[in-house]
Amino acid sequence: MRTIRSRGFTSDRAWGALDVAAIAGATVRLHWTDRPYRWHVNDGEEVFAVLDGRVEMRYRQGEDEHAVVLEAGDLFHAAAGDAHVAHPIGEARILVIEKAGSL
Repeated sequence: MRTIRSRGFTSDRAWGALDVAAIAGATVRLHWTDRPYRWHVNDGEEVFAVLDGRVEMRYRQGEDEHAVVLEAGDLFHAAAGDAHVAHPIGEARILVIEKAGSL
């Protein structure tokens, strides 16, 4: 067993991660970032939970691009094949649960 205090977690690079667990083919990772990720599409589902900070999540539905600002405590679910990109507003700590091997 272990306790992880997410507010104290940092990394030497944007999207640096602490592997928390691997559960039945999925990974649970704590990320720290102060920079956007990149547009991507996962081959499995992804759950994105903002633990600290704020994140603008941009996503595409068909030809349209949308955005939602996620606050600490908010969750975002992307189904397999959903194009999305996270843009932190300042520093953010995010818990990501996704299929093992996803980028």
